[in-house]
Amino acid sequence: MSVEASVGTDSGNDVAIAKIDDPVMVPGRREFLKYRELGVTAASGGRLRAQITSASQGLSEETGWHVHLCEGQFVYMLSGWVDLEFAGGRVERIKAGDSMYIPGGTPHNETATSDAFELLEVSIPADMGTEVCDAPA
Repeated sequence: MSVEASVGTDSGNDVAIAKIDDPVMVPGRREFLKYRELGVTAASGGRLRAQITSASQGLSEETGWHVHLCEGQFVYMLSGWVDLEFAGGRVERIKAGDSMYIPGGTPHNETATSDAFELLEVSIPADMGTEVCDAPA
């Protein structure tokens, strides 16, 4: 197994080590994406989740407006780019080397991506729900 969480700490958390040679792939929110678990969920007792999300083909249609049920979501682009739309028609492109923090409950819509991309996504807590919502004004 590529994820190890065996070193206990005084905080009750464990140290998580994820090895690239034997990735742990898990199901995720979108069927066209691949999700690599980094072991942080188990090591933090569910307080935090860290995954590598990747796609080998670009987004064929918008994801639709939605919110995440969490405290926050942090994204760091490793390769490629993603366009996200927010209230007021604001569109932000995050590309390799860029990062974005989205507070929980913030309506957004992924509108386009590069042909392939990879990103690191961190959420608090680990169990982050997603709900469809109306487009904001």
